[in-house]
Amino acid sequence: MNRAAEPLKLTPNLKKLIAPAIIGLILFLVFQVLPSTSFESTDTPYPKIISKEEAAQAASRFASEHLGFPAAEGEDTLVTYQSNSELYGYLAKEKKLRDYNKSYGAKYPYDVYRVRFTLPGGDALNVDVHMQNAGIAGFSYDSARSVYDRIELNQGEVRKQMLLLVEEGMTLAEKQALAEPWLKWAGYDATQLQLSTREGEPTLKYTVTEAAIGDSRLQLAFTFEHGKLRSFEPAFSVPAAHTAYVNKQTQDATLLTLVGYGLFTLVLGILAIVYSVKTRAYTSFKRGILLSVLLFVIQMLNTYNLVPVFKAQGMSETGIIGIMIFYAIYSLIFSALLYFSLVGGSGLWRKEDGLNPWPRAKEPGYGRYVLDSMKVGYMWALILLGIQSLIFIALGLTLNTWSTTDASQSPYNMLYPWLFPLMAWLAGISEEAVYRLFGIRMVKKIVRSTFVASLITSIIWALGHTLYPIYPVVSRPIELVIIGLLFSYIFLKYGYIAAMFSHVIFNSILMGFSLVMLQGAPNVLIGLFYMVLPAIVAYVIYRLNPIKKEKPYVTTPHHEGH
Repeated sequence: MNRAAEPLKLTPNLKKLIAPAIIGLILFLVFQVLPSTSFESTDTPYPKIISKEEAAQAASRFASEHLGFPAAEGEDTLVTYQSNSELYGYLAKEKKLRDYNKSYGAKYPYDVYRVRFTLPGGDALNVDVHMQNAGIAGFSYDSARSVYDRIELNQGEVRKQMLLLVEEGMTLAEKQALAEPWLKWAGYDATQLQLSTREGEPTLKYTVTEAAIGDSRLQLAFTFEHGKLRSFEPAFSVPAAHTAYVNKQTQDATLLTLVGYGLFTLVLGILAIVYSVKTRAYTSFKRGILLSVLLFVIQMLNTYNLVPVFKAQGMSETGIIGIMIFYAIYSLIFSALLYFSLVGGSGLWRKEDGLNPWPRAKEPGYGRYVLDSMKVGYMWALILLGIQSLIFIALGLTLNTWSTTDASQSPYNMLYPWLFPLMAWLAGISEEAVYRLFGIRMVKKIVRSTFVASLITSIIWALGHTLYPIYPVVSRPIELVIIGLLFSYIFLKYGYIAAMFSHVIFNSILMGFSLVMLQGAPNVLIGLFYMVLPAIVAYVIYRLNPIKKEKPYVTTPHHEGH
């Protein structure tokens, strides 16, 4: 890291980093990329995904031919990606994905396109379409006066009684009569199935006992509303023990996120405001505004990008506007946190150590400094990807770590998937500012140890990732504490810009690859573009800041002991 009031100079030994970077790239390709190109751990190539337009056409044909639903009269056709994350998680945990895909994946997918047709009066129909073969995997009506979504928020006896109420006194025989045509359509004889619902119980379920994988059984589930069939969904059940485990883990993750991450990040934010004022002689309140505005814009673009997810949940226009307002307020707060972390962090390092972790654009050598920081960033990003791959292997062997799907964060559900990798810049800019630039120096004032300060801030940062669908929930914090300490090392050795580039490039490669997996030439090209975007940005800054002589930004006061 450069000293304040001295010409900027970053002289990394890139030759020493090349070999570890190449090894890291190889590990990443072998253990993360190549497995992802096979169909869920099978030896077959990843299947071609049909387009959303093809899914909509298949759903429209089914709606008109089998349900008599006038899909063509709909005001809007919405196609989103939906996933049975509980089933996928169970199969992943029990290492049954390969067997499931070979035996049942073609007819009972856990990943589907959900096509939603909405009529002018508000009535809607959801049709689930297989993402590879365009087969129909289920359907559900969503009438304008339906209260079903609200009922499913309840549990136990309350939920049971509410379901019985909306069924309007239907007998078991009446339900079976409505279900029988659909059982035949699916290729089943009701007399050969195990009836899993008794008289006086809501819904209707049949179990196909011979269709089993682990403790999971195929169930043909029907729901009813206002005396009519509401939905038909054939799917494999999830053992109650697995569901209970996931619920408990999610509760633990929520607590860790709120207390370990949220509370301590709030404390850091307050301290950042305080020390921005206390170190104002060593910093400038004019700096950080551009990055804070950029953070706000990216955050709001990401929220707008998720509008299809909100619509798929049946959210009204008013509800969506409410969500946008909420995230606008949240983004303003987070942008303020970034701003004061940049100002306060820069001031603290200059005052306490006489160091210049975040140079300004007008300092001599800034363009070359940014270019060299980018080069360091690429080297370290590849190293970190390799280390991450080894961590994943270790966690799998020791904790039996497994993950599941999350449709709400999938690029398939984004209005503009090509905007998704911009989140790499949001994370890199903000997290390196809050937890490294400001966090390390602030915590060091308390613990008097750079390593302990780096460890504490890395733990806080890592706990903010516990709600990802990775189990046990301690898996992600363990991984990210290690990665966080390495980001801390990069920051302490090279400064904020190098650490920021390392983080941005690390995420850009991962997110860019997720676009590549969507298939199609545009997605592949855009994914690759985001992987090289940091290099483009650094080169543009370099060209806009040619080498020139200039007086230092400020005359730094004598170093104060502590």
